[in-house]
Amino acid sequence: MTGHRKILIVAYPAQGLLNPSLRFAKRLLNMGVDVTYSTSLSAIRCIDEKTTPHGLTFSPFSDGHDSGQQPDTTLQQFVSDFATNGASAVAEILSFATAAGQPFDHLVYTTVAPWAALVADAHGIQSTVLWCQSATAMDIYYYYFDGYQGLISSNNNNPIFPINFPGLPPLIIADLPSFFLPSNANENHFVISLLKDHVDALKLSPTILVNSFNELEPESIRAIEKLVFLPIGPLVPSEFLDGKESLNNSSGEDFIKIPAEDDYIQWLNTKPKSSVVYVSFGTLATLSMDQIEEVASGQLECRRPFLWVIRDSLSAERLSKIDLLKKQGMIVNWCSQAKVLCDEAIGCFLTHGGWNSTVEAVVGGVPMVVFPQWADQAKNGKMIEDVWRTGVRVRKREGDGMGEGREIERCLKMVMGDEKMKRNAEKWRNLAREALNNGGSSTINLQAFLDDL
Repeated sequence: MTGHRKILIVAYPAQGLLNPSLRFAKRLLNMGVDVTYSTSLSAIRCIDEKTTPHGLTFSPFSDGHDSGQQPDTTLQQFVSDFATNGASAVAEILSFATAAGQPFDHLVYTTVAPWAALVADAHGIQSTVLWCQSATAMDIYYYYFDGYQGLISSNNNNPIFPINFPGLPPLIIADLPSFFLPSNANENHFVISLLKDHVDALKLSPTILVNSFNELEPESIRAIEKLVFLPIGPLVPSEFLDGKESLNNSSGEDFIKIPAEDDYIQWLNTKPKSSVVYVSFGTLATLSMDQIEEVASGQLECRRPFLWVIRDSLSAERLSKIDLLKKQGMIVNWCSQAKVLCDEAIGCFLTHGGWNSTVEAVVGGVPMVVFPQWADQAKNGKMIEDVWRTGVRVRKREGDGMGEGREIERCLKMVMGDEKMKRNAEKWRNLAREALNNGGSSTINLQAFLDDL
């Protein structure tokens, strides 16, 4: 029985966490759960009322940045302020609900908000993390703080040094999350501290709701006995599962307010099946102008039509061969990635390899060229190329890490012409959708989570 359960979701205000956590909230609502969603005021203001899940209650709070993160605010300060102000606000939400005779049964918190587990525990409420990276990434973080920190730290200047974690695929230093590598040491120290807070919070509850599915990461899910992974993903728009017609008549379930739709869908409709390269490097990565020029060169030499998302329109207009690019493809500053990856015209996804993008490509059955930028993206690229075999990684130039145009061209041509890779992508697409069907592994796992509350 799942009805009459009352769950509070606490979400860090980043688009890569808001969308999956709102999709999770929508699934809970559809199962009869009473859901309250708490995040910053600035994030709530960005949520589109037209796509908000029916019945969802919002409980926003000020994190001290009511206009969102500003250019002069460091990520460390922004995360710290969200934690400090959020802990007070969530404590108040829990206390008020209890005093009103309508206490919460459970608290679910997203990645980057491990402090919420401590607040819940102080109020006698169980909590569970909604982990919006892969199970493999969580395993690596756990192992790092459980005896592997010295080995990694003493060899992090050797990118090919092998790291063998029990139960995980063979890795090298270059495959590990960027936070363990020597560059950006100050930022890495702050993020590593945050990751340790996440691992420590698992001592209160070892259950991890992960945006993955059993079939995608079977070894990683079972690798560490002390952790209980419940894959309940992929957390993708529900329209992904209903066919192209349903998706074309929707927003693609982007809960964040979006610009008026451009004509990119109509443009895609004029292209042959599997002929277009979709290019996007996420909402956080910022490429240098030189790197953008190399990406452009690779696409021009590949001679395939492309749909390229460049968020900074000034950078797009500064491209040296902008006229040639506009003849060959289409450049936009935003698109609904869900819609695009479901479009039959898409034959390849040139991506940074963020987990949300990876999962959406898996569900869309789209092969990938991965050009990792930071965080867990190198590890995701490793899985895509060597484990799931649905793509290849861009080999970066030694010294500056540049992805050269000729290398990008090589990767695009390889993926677009590899029939076996396309069949693998189709296989994972089918398994992902089966996991979300009635009787599928992710549906069963979510029901088990609610039954155990």
